[in-house]
Amino acid sequence: MFRFIHAADIHLDSPLLGLRGYDSAPTERLRTAPRRALENLVNLAIRTKVDFLLIAGDVFDGNWKDYGTGQFFVKQMAKLRDCRIPVYLIAGNHDAENKMTRSLPYPDNVYVFESAKATTQRIEAIQVAIHGQSFATQAVTEDLSMSYPAQVPGWFNIGLLHTSCTGREGHENYAPCTLEGLGTRGYDYWALGHIHKREVLSQKPWVVFPGNIQGRHAKETGPKGCYLVSVSDQRGIEAAFEPLDVLRWETLALDVEPIGDLGELPTLFKASLQEAIDRGQDRLLAIRVELQGQSPLHRKFRVEREHILQGCQSVATGLSIDGVWIEKIVCNTRMPSQIDPQDSASEDAIRAILGVFQDAKTNPDFYKQLQFDMGAIRSKIPSELRTAELDEYLDGSIGLLEQAKERLLDLLGSDFSGVEPTASDLGETR
Repeated sequence: MFRFIHAADIHLDSPLLGLRGYDSAPTERLRTAPRRALENLVNLAIRTKVDFLLIAGDVFDGNWKDYGTGQFFVKQMAKLRDCRIPVYLIAGNHDAENKMTRSLPYPDNVYVFESAKATTQRIEAIQVAIHGQSFATQAVTEDLSMSYPAQVPGWFNIGLLHTSCTGREGHENYAPCTLEGLGTRGYDYWALGHIHKREVLSQKPWVVFPGNIQGRHAKETGPKGCYLVSVSDQRGIEAAFEPLDVLRWETLALDVEPIGDLGELPTLFKASLQEAIDRGQDRLLAIRVELQGQSPLHRKFRVEREHILQGCQSVATGLSIDGVWIEKIVCNTRMPSQIDPQDSASEDAIRAILGVFQDAKTNPDFYKQLQFDMGAIRSKIPSELRTAELDEYLDGSIGLLEQAKERLLDLLGSDFSGVEPTASDLGETR
């Protein structure tokens, strides 16, 4: 029997993009979170006495600002060397982007797979063969897995690969491959990296994305960590997820439909937040609060977002003095669907407006123009002034159209979600 850890996407000292716009952000704790998560990974390996550690790419996050980033990683690997734990890693797309990574002197327990071709490393004592290949450049578009070496007969074979596999939303389609293709290599376990969301794609053979070890922003929610894999003498495999994150991003969705006054919101939030704190187990929590549902308070929620944020932060401080940061209030509420006949805007006018937006959403030329215009605006904004919220507005997506529609209807004095544009309304907008 032997055990190993499969980790990926450490993104050591990842820059805190967009956080300059958050005055209340615990910036130092956010900045050092990847380092603390790496320490947790190393401590887990030592505590569980694993036979080896696999890192499936993206140890770093592009070019470092100083050599301290590389030296910190080297020191952590040296701790494993002192405990006689070997480390096998491949360079991912972010590592390939970093010129300093190539000349970093690793301890002798660290083996980095070459990028020219896929090769095999053998651990004779436990008859394990590890096959891998690093990225030579930032953008690798061919299926690397198909050139991986043949399995070593009678041994436990592992494929170490940085890949998008069949493609995942939010990630570049690097080194694409298929489950069927991976299966043809005859390996027992595929240790994948690149995708930040944890996922077991298959158990015959095992094909696993462990996700990143530390969430980096509000879209990387929930527990982050690695897999501790145990292999029995009969080659049975058990893979257990082990959380490593020190900061956890969460989105708390609150159904505000039952409440009739803003004063009731703190009580609703408190119960939901307490559950998140219990799940977090003393980690720092970065919370995005999302208000959902139909409510006559819809406009008040939008106008009072800053007041609501401060109220939620006060509730959070009462439950955990410095363990919760309220990152943002997102208002996805809507007015009750019935139309008030006394509204100043006529139903016909609203149908025409909705027709314009419906046509825009289905018009590829309009969408391309929107993306072009937003890109032009983005390029003129200095990076130090960019925030995560501003980036969301400038991504040129359909979501931007939805926000514009909601804002226009708010200004007209009512919500007309029950009104649908007629065929003539759509035709007039073309």
